[in-house]
Amino acid sequence: MPTDSIANLLGEWSVEVNVASTALKTVLIIIMAVVLGCERSRNRHAAGLRTLIVLSIGSMFAGIGDVYFITVLHTSFSFLSAAVIIGISIITTNTIVFSSKNQIMGLTTSVGVWAMAIISAMLGYGLYTAALIGFAALMIGLLAFYKMETYIKNKSNHFEIHLELKTRSSLQDFITTARQFGLTIDNLELNPAYANSGLSVYTVKFTIVDKALRKKSHSEIIEALSVLDCVYYVEKIG
Repeated sequence: MPTDSIANLLGEWSVEVNVASTALKTVLIIIMAVVLGCERSRNRHAAGLRTLIVLSIGSMFAGIGDVYFITVLHTSFSFLSAAVIIGISIITTNTIVFSSKNQIMGLTTSVGVWAMAIISAMLGYGLYTAALIGFAALMIGLLAFYKMETYIKNKSNHFEIHLELKTRSSLQDFITTARQFGLTIDNLELNPAYANSGLSVYTVKFTIVDKALRKKSHSEIIEALSVLDCVYYVEKIG
């Protein structure tokens, strides 16, 4: 009998390679891919609904193929699933990019896609319980912990901004004023994406050293910086 809890309830047919188990796994993986794809698409991230459905179905069938090769052809290695996971790792690496504001984009989506491929392969093997628990944990990580991560970042004494000054000669005025506010500049870089645009654009990392200022949110500090005469535009990165 199958060792998977859900497979035990369904019966041995659920872990064999047959039409019924394949249909069940296909329905389950489409539902999971739709849930994850809607979450990514709703937040305008890369790898939306259709991409995740296609990727998940392909990974699941790789798992089913490996089950067939192992049980019928008596191979000793799950080469289809391994090839899929490695291929997805390479593809998703190329989706991680730096924006014009020096912000890393696509990292969460890339690791989410990679995790979904593993979950899909597990479902293909017939590990229903592990796949469903893994998918639930993945969604909790993306949804529930997002608010916690945002809260922790907002309470940090360190933050980073995208800064556009009206003129390059205004940089010293900005640095002087920031220090008067109670901010220490840890790093200041001229943004190379705007090198030939005529704009004076920087990426600035701050540490809040003033005790009174630490009680303010990052948004309040940035709002105070935005009204300076020398500042054209400023926003938080990350």
